[in-house]
Amino acid sequence: MVFETPTKFFLVRGEGEASFPLTAFDAALLDSGVGNTNLLKVSSILPPACNEIEPITLPFGVLVPVAYAALTSDEPGEVIAAAVSVAVPQDNSKPGLIMEVSGKGTSSEIERKACEMVEEGMAIRKEPISRILSISVEHRVIKVGAVFAGVVLWK
Repeated sequence: MVFETPTKFFLVRGEGEASFPLTAFDAALLDSGVGNTNLLKVSSILPPACNEIEPITLPFGVLVPVAYAALTSDEPGEVIAAAVSVAVPQDNSKPGLIMEVSGKGTSSEIERKACEMVEEGMAIRKEPISRILSISVEHRVIKVGAVFAGVVLWK
């Protein structure tokens, strides 16, 4: 199967609570707006000249390339978080970079780590950054909780 290179992207986040890890993850996907699609997890490259758009309503069942971080927990009271960060290069003919992080802790802690990672990744590539975008979410677990943050790539 061959896909066209995405030209647009948008950031999403969601949290969920349920009785089982998979249903909590599903609840987080629904909360983020991508729950009724088929996610294709991709590695962390933003295609050249890819432009940010506002989140759109995706068609049911569509195959959606997404770089994402997710975490579930069944420890009541535990705070979990997920974040993604996108570095857009100064030269739009070059690829950008996406970093995904999840873990125990607050959304601000996890988002800061994602931003530091994307800065370091672009420095390794020796590519100047035009701007960094990021999004995060946190959840305090009641029974089984989940968090999800992603960068949806779209044509």
